[in-house]
Amino acid sequence: MASFKPTKIPVHPKLGEKVTQDTLYWKNYKAPIQIKEFGSVTNIDYSPVAPHNFAVTAFTRIHIYGPFSQEPVKTFTRFEDTAYCGRFRSDGQLLVAGCKNSVVQLFDVNGKVALRMFKGHTKAVHLTDFTAHQYQILSGSDDHTCRLWDIPNAVEVTSYQEHTDYIRCGVTSKLNRDLFITGSYDHTLKVFDGRMDKSVMTMDHGQPVESLLLYPSEGLLVSAGGRYVKVWDLLKGGQPLVSLRNHHKTVTCVCLSSSGHRLLSASLDRHVKVYNTTNYKVVHNFDYDTSILSLALAPDDEAIVVGMTSGILSIKHRKNSEESKELSRQQKRGPSYRVFVKGKNYVSKQDDFLVSKPVRQHLAKFDKELKRFNVSKALDVALESWTRRKNPDIAVAVMKELNRRGTLKNALAGRDEQDVSKLLNFLIGNLVDPRFASILIIAADMILDIYQSVIGLSPVVDGQLLRLQDLLKREIDYQQELMEVLGMLDTVFSFCHQRTEVPCSGNGRPNGLGGGEGSSTSQPHLQTT
Repeated sequence: MASFKPTKIPVHPKLGEKVTQDTLYWKNYKAPIQIKEFGSVTNIDYSPVAPHNFAVTAFTRIHIYGPFSQEPVKTFTRFEDTAYCGRFRSDGQLLVAGCKNSVVQLFDVNGKVALRMFKGHTKAVHLTDFTAHQYQILSGSDDHTCRLWDIPNAVEVTSYQEHTDYIRCGVTSKLNRDLFITGSYDHTLKVFDGRMDKSVMTMDHGQPVESLLLYPSEGLLVSAGGRYVKVWDLLKGGQPLVSLRNHHKTVTCVCLSSSGHRLLSASLDRHVKVYNTTNYKVVHNFDYDTSILSLALAPDDEAIVVGMTSGILSIKHRKNSEESKELSRQQKRGPSYRVFVKGKNYVSKQDDFLVSKPVRQHLAKFDKELKRFNVSKALDVALESWTRRKNPDIAVAVMKELNRRGTLKNALAGRDEQDVSKLLNFLIGNLVDPRFASILIIAADMILDIYQSVIGLSPVVDGQLLRLQDLLKREIDYQQELMEVLGMLDTVFSFCHQRTEVPCSGNGRPNGLGGGEGSSTSQPHLQTT
């Protein structure tokens, strides 16, 4: 007796998101580690030197975490009010931060108390950073001023008051010790030179500016504010290159990948977008639970750290290839591994006789019912809620097999109102899918033929039948419009083909296109539609 052949489930091309190299790269992270902070996480900054600890500014504290630690290795709590913008110096030895009480504080990473306190602002300081030569600090405040401070003498070097609203972000040049850029809620970006008493360049972002970023070459500047992320060419006088509007709410922070080929932006809409810096198209997207205020990438993209308004710090570490191999090896070598592979690695010799063991056939639930000729139960199993939603290919394949056997009508008959409603829901969701249309149209015709006598008795089934009718009508209209467009295109292509195939005379020129007496020396070109 021939063995039962399982139902063949066709593999259709998947619709939706394309799997690209970026998708594989940015999905190669472990499950996030979530740490609860004391307040909203307003800033995250990585130390530029190994082991690349990162500082997290939240409420009245700055916590310093190790690359893989879930508890802070260092905490600074000497703030009278909310702390802002904790930033490392390029040597990783000093940390500067602003405060809501207008004081700028400088800390030794290995110490506890503040080394310097710079007083001069009159309102909250949201921007702090070190200049390139490491001996000056930049600060920006809600009092509309930005200032440069001298670290050894703890005095103010210069002050600029050109903005007309809060200064909430800024960046210093790593190549030029005197150059820095600020962004304000007055919608402007201003480029300053510390050797001059006023700004040297002004750009209009059009929205309150929340974050600034300089490319490593410092020829391009990225600004984020409102729903926009804009890129500016500083070498061409601050000319705008591109304006991106991929978020639904205010963009709060931006950062670059380690290679500089990908730009990341985070927003209050709970999304992190990844852009290709060649064409600035979105290549990947991360989703989070609440609105995002801060974002940072570890060196070599080893971790993605996100700070949220809820006080949650989310850390995703990149999967190590050796770790994944070891994990898969451990999964394979379970308690029954030796029993499973027993005799599998034996190499047969020339005089050995091979006695093969019959392979046990494992059938799916619907195949077991088909084997018992329970066609209705087989269709019920294939139309279970999870299978019906996640993998409609199975239900369609079972219907196709039943139709091949000539028992599809029997499987569809004898059902109550709930089962008929389930079948109609499946048809409404998949009938216009070109992968399934051929068999589902046959099933829909059979359902109408079987249950036409009960139409009008059930309001639920009647409503679904009306939806199915409307769906088919719209699909037919679409097909007719497409056929009309196809006919127009065929006419245009045929006309173009005729115009291009002009017969030529004996001299190699198209007839009627010159070459005779009195003709111009220039040849007119043949125009096509």
